[in-house]
Amino acid sequence: MHDVVVVGGGGAGLAAAAEAAGLGRRVILLEKGQRLGGSTAWSVGSISASNTPQQRAAGIVDHPDAHFEDLETLAGSMANRDNRLLRRLLVDNITDTMAWLEKAGLVFVGPNPEPPHRLPRMHNVLPNSRAFPEMLGLLCRQRGVEIKLQTLADEIIMEGGRAVGVRTQSNAGGNPEEFMARGGVVLAGGDFAGNTEMKAELAGLAAAHIDAVNPEATGDAIRIARQIGAEVVNGDIVRGPIMRFVPPPRESLLRRLPPRRWLAQTLALAHAYLPEAVKRPFAMSFLVTALGPSRGLFEAGAVLVNREGRRFVDELGRPAEAVPSQPGGVAYIVMDREMASRFSIWPNFISTAPGVAYAYLADYKRSRRDIYHEATNATDLARRLGMPEAALNSAIAEIRGDGRSRIADGPLVALGPVRSYVVFTDGGLRVTARLEVVGRDGLPIPGLYAAGSTGQGGVLLEGHGHHLGWAFVSGRIAGRHAALQIPAKLQS
Repeated sequence: MHDVVVVGGGGAGLAAAAEAAGLGRRVILLEKGQRLGGSTAWSVGSISASNTPQQRAAGIVDHPDAHFEDLETLAGSMANRDNRLLRRLLVDNITDTMAWLEKAGLVFVGPNPEPPHRLPRMHNVLPNSRAFPEMLGLLCRQRGVEIKLQTLADEIIMEGGRAVGVRTQSNAGGNPEEFMARGGVVLAGGDFAGNTEMKAELAGLAAAHIDAVNPEATGDAIRIARQIGAEVVNGDIVRGPIMRFVPPPRESLLRRLPPRRWLAQTLALAHAYLPEAVKRPFAMSFLVTALGPSRGLFEAGAVLVNREGRRFVDELGRPAEAVPSQPGGVAYIVMDREMASRFSIWPNFISTAPGVAYAYLADYKRSRRDIYHEATNATDLARRLGMPEAALNSAIAEIRGDGRSRIADGPLVALGPVRSYVVFTDGGLRVTARLEVVGRDGLPIPGLYAAGSTGQGGVLLEGHGHHLGWAFVSGRIAGRHAALQIPAKLQS
């Protein structure tokens, strides 16, 4: 018997487990994967926060009220669908949560600007996002949290209308088990970006068969909550499809750096004092592997062709929606030498991660030879990419005559393949300000809590750094309330 059972070993689950264990509770964390991290470990690693020590050191005076207002601006036309109660919870608790993360050993640099935020608020973790599961996993173990990997939560156990435990399946082939909670169950299993059936039901068929950036985000925690009467808010809001370059054959240098505190502190010093020319290659090793092409490429006249050498879409429309239906689900970006030459200096960049850097064509030529292709003409390019020569030559001729693009016969540059992905789904379980899961009757389900994407509850998290911020803020709050809900008759 445990006091708190946490489902999910990403940022929200680790925060919930650490918080509950910090209150002296006996906690078990169940993670279906082979390692901790979830979508948190796949992220850029940024958190947007106000009134931080980093801001104050930079002479920036900020306040949660201003952050709250800027989130309204970021939500734009969707603002009427935002859960402002949970938005308030995020901005009012993120400063303290940042301090909590730093106390746990995380190291951040920043703040960095990202319009339309009125002030720089983005803080980036060092050396990479794997530092979150590394440091919070260590904190959990120090506090006595039992961690079970390769353990899939398959059912919530209910007694007398109260969630009292979780029934699991072992991904390693063991027998099903039951883990009982005297206090509460916290669901923190991430979103459903990798669940075809759930995407089709909640977000529509257009999103259903698009690959997820994190294929393990299969919405299991949301599924088992719905089985007992919970409901999803904003299930139709999906971040994607967006185009990204296919992953490289091996991870970048920055992603391979061990997430150790001493290394993070060293990199923080380097970030503060080394010249940009020395720091830039590290940023580029991340940037050219994790992100995709900017719209500016297509505005300059670059075009998309599929694996058969055919142009298949208006690039200035919604090209990412058309890529999945192409042969192999891939496409290539083609431009002539004159177009390509523009993308060597600001403001014409290939990719960007706010607060990290901008990547230009030369960066891809140097660091992503697997997706960078040069050719003297269309025939040469077709041979290099394995496309039918006649089809690509015909497409180039069509492009020259379409009244918009004026792509030359050659030399040509191509980038690709690119694929379309769903980065995350914004639909999460309906929750209260205490992160209690709410049933279809509008009442909290006793003993059941949700955090992170699982417990997003309708709050819109537009802009960089808010999904991670919500994961840690909501995880701590859910873990705290679950720990404090042990019925009096069970307290020792």
